[in-house]
Amino acid sequence: MSMLYPVLPGADAFLLERGSVGILLCHGFNATPQSVRAVGERFAEHGFTVHAPRLAGHGTDLRDFAASTAEDWKQSVREGFDLLAKQCPSIFIVGQSMGATLALALATEGLPVDGIITINAALSVPAYEALSFDDCPDQLPESAPDIKRPAFEIIYDFVPTTCAAELLRLIRDTVPDLPTLQIPTLILYSVEDHVVPSSCSDYLHRTISSVDKRTYCLLNSYHVATLDYDQEAIVEETIRFVEQFSRLTETG
Repeated sequence: MSMLYPVLPGADAFLLERGSVGILLCHGFNATPQSVRAVGERFAEHGFTVHAPRLAGHGTDLRDFAASTAEDWKQSVREGFDLLAKQCPSIFIVGQSMGATLALALATEGLPVDGIITINAALSVPAYEALSFDDCPDQLPESAPDIKRPAFEIIYDFVPTTCAAELLRLIRDTVPDLPTLQIPTLILYSVEDHVVPSSCSDYLHRTISSVDKRTYCLLNSYHVATLDYDQEAIVEETIRFVEQFSRLTETG
């Protein structure tokens, strides 16, 4: 990407430095770290060091988004991991939607994390899969964020068709490798999700080879659960999971 654009107010990456256990927070497609900030602050209050990178092309300008690729998004997460690894010997990835897909992809590629927490993992996006990309316009109108409670999420009003295709390519490349995943995994999913079918999380649980894997159903949230009514349940379940599987005995 050759052009630089200013980051939208409130959309930047954040780092909350606390203890020696790190949590890498990955936001979703067409979102920003703002969508995971509230849960990140709660993790930091508990004593974890938390970093939420801003994925390439997100939270700046639509032209920036259009120029980004799935590999760029993965690289943003890799760089976020490297930043955390400088101070945290134990790291977990928490991913929302496409952020979960990125976390799964990188873990199957060997990123040395102690565990993964997925939130409405995007292993299928029916609205995009139904498109004929040969006939699509360059930009697709974006729907309002799928959140049950009144909440604000920073997103673009349109999605470049190229980015929708990149998301589907990321999913196609990731799903075949899921059986190789053997690290502890917590799978959180909303019982009512209008973007990603809950069957994605069922499939994830069945397919990965992790001995330590569990699912937890969020009963009062839609797709963007990190901004929804089950926010506290996400925090509590994640803290319990991280404390159980961290290689360290304390958070700092």
